Amino acid sequence: MPATGVKPMPAPNWRSLLFVPATAERFVAKAHTRGADVIILDLEDSIPPGEKQAARDALAHAARTVNQAGAEVCVRINRPMEMAVADIAAAVMPEVSILMLPKVMGPEHVKLLSEVVAAREALLELPNGHTRFIGVVETPAALPALNAIALADPRMAAIGVGTEDLCTELEAVPGADTMYVFGMMVVAAARGAGILPMGSVGNFADFSDLEGYRASLQRSRKLGFGCTACIHPLHVPIINEEYGPSAAEVDRARRLITAFEEAIAKGLGAVAFEGAMIDLPVVERARKVLARAR
Repeated sequence: MPATGVKPMPAPNWRSLLFVPATAERFVAKAHTRGADVIILDLEDSIPPGEKQAARDALAHAARTVNQAGAEVCVRINRPMEMAVADIAAAVMPEVSILMLPKVMGPEHVKLLSEVVAAREALLELPNGHTRFIGVVETPAALPALNAIALADPRMAAIGVGTEDLCTELEAVPGADTMYVFGMMVVAAARGAGILPMGSVGNFADFSDLEGYRASLQRSRKLGFGCTACIHPLHVPIINEEYGPSAAEVDRARRLITAFEEAIAKGLGAVAFEGAMIDLPVVERARKVLARAR
């Protein structure tokens, strides 16, 4: 067990994560009606430098507001350490179960922030491990450390790459071709660590192109992505539909598992289902579909 004493936890079942600036009262007031699995109260990019403290001060009320329909609450903190420590002091509370860590440098960065969070949890008498992490890699220098970052701490629940910042440093244009390799690195690192790969492969600057957005999510889900974040409420139901199992998928998974279990109970060595032979890896995928549906 790591020095922080946090026990390993299963991967969450998120599909959609919706960004809301912590100080945007009219967005905060409606966030719980959008259907997102996680509401991300932002202290970073959407908050001007002179308003950071006001955003921290607004967190407690905002967290209570956005979680009233059952969504989990996440806070995206700032990268500079002096700001990150102040953000953590303001963000760790009973209503907030996740911190998003931007511009993660490597596993030691995650471990250091985990120590800061553990001290704050202890001060507030919260359970050790109450607060989980979403790590976001946004620099080329940190890309080789994706696997180590994903495995860095039991608080890690999901990992992704920051498309815009990463492409800026790469001097590349954001898009499906640019992000494919890095996206698959995220999927492999996350799945290997037993956490959620966050993101998608595509360029979604045009909020009105909902069909293009849906097509990109469909491709990304087939590539293995498990959840993704958005800044526009119109994207939430599309994410939930494409990153969550459909009713038909759930029904097929149930029937497949039943057929497999009945065949095993009869002592059959081979199991046929709807014209195809099935084995344990196929059954495990079906079980994961049911777990995700729950």
